[in-house]
Amino acid sequence: MMTHREAAMRILHYESADHAPVVHFGFLAETLNKWAREGHITRDEARAYADGTPAGEALGRKIGFDLCWHTLFSPQTSLAPAFQRRVIEERPDGSRTIMNGEGVTILEVPGAGSIQPDVDHLLKDRAAWEEHYKPRLRFSADRVRKAKVRVGDQMVPFDEGGAEFLREGERDYPLGLFCGSLYGRIRNWLTLEGSVYLLADDEPLLDEMIETAAEVCHRCVKTALESGAKFDFAHFWEDICYRSGPLISPRVFEAKIGPHYRRITDLVHQYGIDIVSLDCDGKIDALIPTWIGNGVNTMFPIEVGVWDASIEPWRKQYGRELRGVGGMNKKIFARDHATIDAEIERLRRLVDLGGFLPCPDHRIAGDAEWDNVRYYCDRMHEVFGGYVAQASRLHRLYPTR
Repeated sequence: MMTHREAAMRILHYESADHAPVVHFGFLAETLNKWAREGHITRDEARAYADGTPAGEALGRKIGFDLCWHTLFSPQTSLAPAFQRRVIEERPDGSRTIMNGEGVTILEVPGAGSIQPDVDHLLKDRAAWEEHYKPRLRFSADRVRKAKVRVGDQMVPFDEGGAEFLREGERDYPLGLFCGSLYGRIRNWLTLEGSVYLLADDEPLLDEMIETAAEVCHRCVKTALESGAKFDFAHFWEDICYRSGPLISPRVFEAKIGPHYRRITDLVHQYGIDIVSLDCDGKIDALIPTWIGNGVNTMFPIEVGVWDASIEPWRKQYGRELRGVGGMNKKIFARDHATIDAEIERLRRLVDLGGFLPCPDHRIAGDAEWDNVRYYCDRMHEVFGGYVAQASRLHRLYPTR
């Protein structure tokens, strides 16, 4: 039998496999805490969970998943050091204003499950950029050397055995090289409103921020690859869309960000990495042309959302160059077994297209019932164990362009 690593990578290359691994993208803390209260997992297991770690791997397997796609070697591509998190104000209702590690002041409301709103931010002009941000984006080899690799049941620093393991060791899961963020983090530092104003008020400064952030990402990727470490895919993070579309003009994104994607994807291609994955939430359709045109070929997590995202229309539009991981409606975990069976039936045709790994379309939420998630994993193993060997019969419908 193939390892989950072999099967996953063969599927993304439109090759036959003897099974499709059952993939997840992690869990919200509230989900794990609920399952701990219900006695399905221990509180220690809930506290210890993190993507791609030994504890995360063990918990995923306990639930019934084969692998977490968000298993990455992650150099420090952002602010180093981050800003010190500090409480600015505590309010009678229990809410607090806090400056986070990105220099943004947020309103933290107890029990709120959504993203906390920003109320202020430090990066408002060139003076703040020069004093507080640009120095934190200088490259140092420590950004790579101190990052950790999962080796057995331990997380080992890259320069203390991690690099050697990635050159010579064997693993049964696909491991990605994190290539950073070329705009999403900048948007975080500026806030959405600030990023829009800066484009109008000081476009050269925005260009400098993009150039600086992209350069540290490129150098981190280059340093990791020059070590001889082997990775199965490259991976970016952005989160620059919402339910109706992008938070940046597609024209601006193409002109200012596209070339930096091309520079990094050209680099990973030189080292034999041909699967380049990108994590962006929301309705991403308008930005796909820039990503596909600049070397990113795997969309993740493909949020079903209110707009019914699916790899199928994208495949019709872009051909087999576009792959995907995601596209499974995680809301069914709050329903019943019949709904889960119907969703798995819907996924059959998408798996048949090739180049696609079903995965809950984001982290599994707090309304998910333990028994439903276990049932889903069991049924996915039944349906897709041995099923993918026949997947090539529909590949001809969407040929490579």
